[in-house]
Parts: sequence; C-alpha cells; structure tokens
Amino acid sequence: MSQIALTRFIGEWLPPIEAEMRSLLDNNEEAVGALYGMLRYHMGWANTRFDAELAPAGKRLRPIFCLLACAEVGGTVETAVPAAAALELLHNFSLIHDDIEDGDEQRRHRATLWKVWGVPQAINAGDSLFAIAFAAMQRLHDRGLSAEATLAALRVFTQMCIALTEGQHLDMGFEERDDVTVPEYLRMIQGKTGALVGASVAIGAIVGGVEAEQSEALWRYGQAVGLAFQVQDDVLGIWGDPAQTGKAAGNDVLRRKKSLPMLYALNHAATGARLAALLAAADFGPARLDDALALLDEAGARTYAEAQVQRLHDNAMAALQEALGARAAHSPLRTLAESLLNRTR
Repeated sequence: MSQIALTRFIGEWLPPIEAEMRSLLDNNEEAVGALYGMLRYHMGWANTRFDAELAPAGKRLRPIFCLLACAEVGGTVETAVPAAAALELLHNFSLIHDDIEDGDEQRRHRATLWKVWGVPQAINAGDSLFAIAFAAMQRLHDRGLSAEATLAALRVFTQMCIALTEGQHLDMGFEERDDVTVPEYLRMIQGKTGALVGASVAIGAIVGGVEAEQSEALWRYGQAVGLAFQVQDDVLGIWGDPAQTGKAAGNDVLRRKKSLPMLYALNHAATGARLAALLAAADFGPARLDDALALLDEAGARTYAEAQVQRLHDNAMAALQEALGARAAHSPLRTLAESLLNRTR
C-alpha cells in the first residue's frame, strides 16, 4: 500500500471510529451529565462548559493499527470498529491518570481534566472511561463476531491493561531513583507504549479471523513498532525541531526526563557523573542546556538511541514477515511503520 492509499484508508475509517466512541459517551441523563461532559472535554469534543467544540485529539494511531490489521488478514473492517474505539478510549483513560500522577497541567494545549475539575473527579472520570472501553469491546459480538473470537480479543485487551499498569508502576518508581538502567527503561516502555500498540494489531488480527500463531507474530510486530515510536519520541524530545514538535529545544533535558538518551549518557562511564552533577545543580536551567547537550553528544546518546529505533523497526519488519510472508513487503502495516520511523514530530 502506498502512502497515498494509507492516507485514504485513514480518512475513510476515522469517522466511523469517532462515531463509535461518541455513541459510547452519549449519555443525556441530567444527574450524570457532568461526568460525560468531562469525558467529552478530554476527548476534544467539548469545552469546559460542555458546549460542542473540536479541539486537538491525538493521532488515533492505535485504532488505525487495529483496523489495518483486520483488513490485512482479510477480515471485515467494519466488524473491528468497536475494538478500535475501545483501544482509543483505553489509551485516553491512561492519559487522564498519567496527567494526575505526573502533575501535568496541560495536554494537547488545553488544561488537563484534573486541573479543571480536581483530582478526585478526574480519577473517577478515568475509571469510567476504563469501564466504557470494556463495554466497547463487548460490542464486537453485536457486530457478528463469534463468542469465541470476542473472548479471545477481550483476553488480549485485558492482558494489555495489566501491562499498562506495570509500565506506569515502573515509570513512577523511576522518578524516585537515580540509578535507572537502560534495560529497566526498555522494560518500562514495553508496558506503557509497546503493549497497547501490540494489542491493537493482535486484536485487529483476531477480529479478522487469524489463528493464534499469526496473531502472536502480529502482536510482536505491533509491540516493536510501539517501542520504536517511544524511543523516536525520546530523540525528538531533545533534538527535535521546535517548529515541528511544538516543544522548546531540549525540553526533555530541562525537565530532567529519564528518557533513553538521558539514561544512556547517565550510565556512560565517561559522562555519567558529570551529567548527573549538572542535572542536580541548583542553577540548572536554560542557560546550562548547551552543557548538558554537549555531554549527551560526548556519550553518543543520540547515535545510540537512533540505532535502537532502527533495531526495533527491523524487529517489527521481521515479525511482519513471519506473519504475512511475501505480502509483508507491500503491507499497509509496513507503510505505516515506516512513516512513523521517519516522522519529525
């Protein structure tokens, strides 16, 4: 599939995904209207007064991976729409709770849910979205999917939810440690990022009717793509063009974020102690950003991280080849992975 054909596919299927999600959050009962208004606000469909609004809403990558996988294995894409909606809603549940746990006041250029309505209500809203995601998955049977296949998809979905909490547990624990290693970081993003993309592809394949072995190979493809996506994010968070990323240059360094390039330099024999001392200095800020970037360069942190992106991408292509054989070379799943590999934001 060409990039043009992939763009056409995305344009065709995003509206049904959005419609499915909106139907799941359509509750006009006055007593709980504010709860669903909060959820619509987070999804980018309403403002803080709950009036209709179209705000930035994310890339919707996970549901697209799901539908592409279903189509690629010969399934009926429409049948997989509830699963695609469930995956996006589950992803947004995780963002609501991440914002609370990280204290982030902005997401997609708007105030986060907890910042507007407080932590207790935001936690409850996130919990509600988590449950609604499972309700969305159960709609698969209503669309004609067999009970056995619906249960298989739900099993993957549930395992993914567990992996997400494991990844978040590790991520929060890292904030209190100064000795986080690169392997520990990779294990963390395997839960936070890789699991959701892997499940998106595997669930789409299950809905499409594949056997367990092929679904497992597609899951490995998705997980590797998700990991590559996260590491590429880490690179862009330090060296990305601010005009493309929308973030200040070196933003992740100034935040002392434990991303892969930072951890590689902190664990590097030649630069680790000096970088740790610099980041711990009371006067560390924009004026000393160039010093930190110089240490990252000395350690070869960018080269290392970019090599990891390529390694993970290669792993994804090998898994796709295992799943699809000769068709992998022209698969839309390959096209999408390559577009993510070369992104600048």
